[in-house]
Amino acid sequence: MSTEIISEDRQKYMVIGAALVVQLCLGSIYAWSIFKKALLAVPYSASDVNASLPFSIGLLSFALVMIVAGRLQDQMGPKKIATIGGILLGTGYLLAGLPEFLNIFAADDPLLTIWLVLTYGVIGGAGIGFAYVCPIAALVKWFPDIKGLITGIAVAGFGAGALIFAQVERILINFGTEPNIGFAFIILGIVYLIAVTGSAQFLKNPPEGYSRKAAVAKTSGDVTPSVEYEWREMIYTPQFWLLWFMFVLAASAGLMTIGNVSPFVQAQNTAIDGIMAANIVGVLSIFNALGRIVWGATSDRLGRTITMATMFAILGITMILFGSQTDVLLLTIGAAIIGFCFGGNFALFPSSTADFFGTKNVGSNYGFVFTAYGIAGVFGPILAGTIVEQTGGYGSAFFILGVLAFVAVILALVSEYLQRAKK
Repeated sequence: MSTEIISEDRQKYMVIGAALVVQLCLGSIYAWSIFKKALLAVPYSASDVNASLPFSIGLLSFALVMIVAGRLQDQMGPKKIATIGGILLGTGYLLAGLPEFLNIFAADDPLLTIWLVLTYGVIGGAGIGFAYVCPIAALVKWFPDIKGLITGIAVAGFGAGALIFAQVERILINFGTEPNIGFAFIILGIVYLIAVTGSAQFLKNPPEGYSRKAAVAKTSGDVTPSVEYEWREMIYTPQFWLLWFMFVLAASAGLMTIGNVSPFVQAQNTAIDGIMAANIVGVLSIFNALGRIVWGATSDRLGRTITMATMFAILGITMILFGSQTDVLLLTIGAAIIGFCFGGNFALFPSSTADFFGTKNVGSNYGFVFTAYGIAGVFGPILAGTIVEQTGGYGSAFFILGVLAFVAVILALVSEYLQRAKK
């Protein structure tokens, strides 16, 4: 084995390690329900809908910024763009904590909502958008023969982020005699600033021609390069729009659950306290991470769209049943299944983007596909908050989004039909 190959092998596994650290920090956004519960208990002047706004706007900012970040990543490489992401993410959290630290706003001041939307939501979400796409784009080039599995591994840290940070946030918020929400934001901001920017320095693309060489070595035969679409060409294809709408429908269900699971389970069963609710969030996060790897690996064998259809069907059934449960065990199992299916989106959609439209421009192309996630980030949580205010419960929201998951099943089958028709 040549020195060059040994060096390349070392580099690609360093990229995996760096990707996991980056994604772990970025995934803490899924622990927002811990912050939301603390804000509503202050008492916080905002309604349930307004308490969801920082999370929803964070997801929207994340998705929209990814369009720009993906294109810059394709041009400048992953290290610089992920570094910018780490700086923005850490800064967003630090600024979110300043009002309490400097006693600028009272806990019941409506301006606090606006401040959190601008700092945690817009700035922090932009940081996630810059950093998120970089590990994915790099790794599908380092491992072109197992796109589903490697994408699942790359983003497993994002799913697991809430597992760790739900507990960390709870501890930081409860550090002292009164809730310390601002203190939690500031400590996390420092951690993210160091961890994400530090890990970004190890992200890099493989040498020119490496992707084809690796694929040929794996398959021991001739490999026909995929057509390399630019985003301007991609958005005019039926496959793009099928992917986009599937992503909106499937992600809305997961994001609605993730953004509200802590207050939801406590409302369903008064025996569930904050610690137990955080544990349920943690279980959801574990399965969120596992789902990314399992569904990604499954899609490498069964095909992306058949795997998607199966995953969406399981998600739909679970969502419809989940909203009416009160038993602790059933709530935990339901959260685990939803997390497992939700996590699969982040292995299947980027790898499908690379399959359908090529790996050369996967950063910018997936940025456009990922705008669906931003729409879902607003639609899912806001729908839940609106229904809670009108009905006093989450049951209808879970039912509606469960039905929409079955619409995604139909779209996946249409996508499979179009693929077969081309052959």
